[in-house]
Amino acid sequence: MRLLPLVAATALVVTLAGCGSGGDSAAPTTSTVPSDAPAVVYMDKVCTAISSYTAAPKTPPPLEGSDPAKRKADMAVYMGQMADAFTQTATKLREVGPSPVPGGDEQVEKMAATFTDIAKNFSDSKAAIEAADANDPVGGLQAAGEAIKRLDEFIEPLKALETSPELTAAAESAPACQGMKTPQPSESAVPTS
Repeated sequence: MRLLPLVAATALVVTLAGCGSGGDSAAPTTSTVPSDAPAVVYMDKVCTAISSYTAAPKTPPPLEGSDPAKRKADMAVYMGQMADAFTQTATKLREVGPSPVPGGDEQVEKMAATFTDIAKNFSDSKAAIEAADANDPVGGLQAAGEAIKRLDEFIEPLKALETSPELTAAAESAPACQGMKTPQPSESAVPTS
């Protein structure tokens, strides 16, 4: 199992779904500790950094309404929230410290760079929305749609990341990684009525 790409792709899926953390859940415990405890601690930090994405404030705006200027402003705020969430995640990934396993640093840096690129994607979209004509009925919403569509371009490099067997085994024991694999109930952030 290649857990690093799974974890990164999970964060992107959360983005596409527009939902956050579904509440508290107890992390599974294991009765055996892997022989490489530093790798478990490292992977726990990596997964904690990635899961921090769900804690960042980001509320998708309603797309209905008759005020294109408000819709444009709300979408710009949302794109900014997405950019901030991905920037924070990239920053936290870069703060996990040195990997006790060869190759771990490079993999985490590639993930952080990808999250930074995604953040720029949303920042650029925010700027395009803010520059759009507020009297236009779509008021820059096309830029938001394009930013979301481009997420597929970022998923492929994350899927291609390979991790060492040691880090994969460590991730299997790291509580934060296990918590990411546990399905969480989600709540819709956009009212349906």
